[in-house]
Amino acid sequence: MKHKRFFCLVLIIAMLVLSFGCSSNDAKLKKITVSEVTHSVFYAPQYAAMALGYFEEEGIEVELLNGGGADNVMTAVLSGQVDIGFAGPEAAIYVANEGKEGHPMVFAQVTKRDGSFLISREKTDNFSYDEMNGKHLIGGRTGGVPLMTLKYVLMKNGLEDDDLNVDTSIEFNNMVSAFTSGIGDYVTAFEPTASMLEEEGIGYVATSIGADSGEIPYTAYFANQKFIDENHDVVVGFTRAIYKAQQWIANTDNAEIAKVIKPYFDDTEEELLEKSVERYKEIDAWCTDPILTEQSLNNLMDVIEYAGELEKRVDYEEVVNTKIAEEAMK
Repeated sequence: MKHKRFFCLVLIIAMLVLSFGCSSNDAKLKKITVSEVTHSVFYAPQYAAMALGYFEEEGIEVELLNGGGADNVMTAVLSGQVDIGFAGPEAAIYVANEGKEGHPMVFAQVTKRDGSFLISREKTDNFSYDEMNGKHLIGGRTGGVPLMTLKYVLMKNGLEDDDLNVDTSIEFNNMVSAFTSGIGDYVTAFEPTASMLEEEGIGYVATSIGADSGEIPYTAYFANQKFIDENHDVVVGFTRAIYKAQQWIANTDNAEIAKVIKPYFDDTEEELLEKSVERYKEIDAWCTDPILTEQSLNNLMDVIEYAGELEKRVDYEEVVNTKIAEEAMK
């Protein structure tokens, strides 16, 4: 009887120790909030970092929020509602041009091309931009890089604003639903939405905007300077987790990537996710390291300048902090 009681006592103590140990480990995780511009396979490195535990390895717990557009993401960062924003670097350029002290700094790049695909209502085997002449295109909001890149591509292929109806009245989050309801001849969409539209027979991928536009820093992480200064090690750890995921993505087959990120796309079949990953790898959409180069930023400003949306060009060091990424990659 005494042995039995002793055994029970040891078991209880062991359970308490284990429970305390788990609580201690959880308590060590620094929780940070990240607002992403939209939810897409285009951001596979981020979801891979979460699924593979890379953030936890750096002592970080990430709460991911869907900002629903770059403007909303930047507003949330500026107001302190979230710690880190994940959107186009153009948002940081605009704020820097407003002269705000301690404005957000870009510290890690994830994608290097436009991730949208041009969806046509009619199926075409050999798409030519000439087919869009006189058509209705749902283009997204004015001032956003998706629309500016799209217009840049149209210009490169001989189409000006007067040649077709570029509809900028529909919010980014409502573009696909508007197209699904029968509005427009063309719309742009990210994966896996593009593949889903094809599968449902609503639209067909005509071309990749990213492949046709060339390389620009399309999506990156940024945070207020104050947050970076006060949480330097956390931001470096966050960036290191992203870098690990970038390397993993570059060296992993499409099927495995789809399997790993599947928990973040409950309503999408794994086979469809694999197709989406394949499309992004085909256009070389993902960076293999988080450093946003000066040439890349200049390419982005060229596109914004062409669209007439750039008040003035900014100095590279004014909006990009490379020290974070460089430290994370050591």
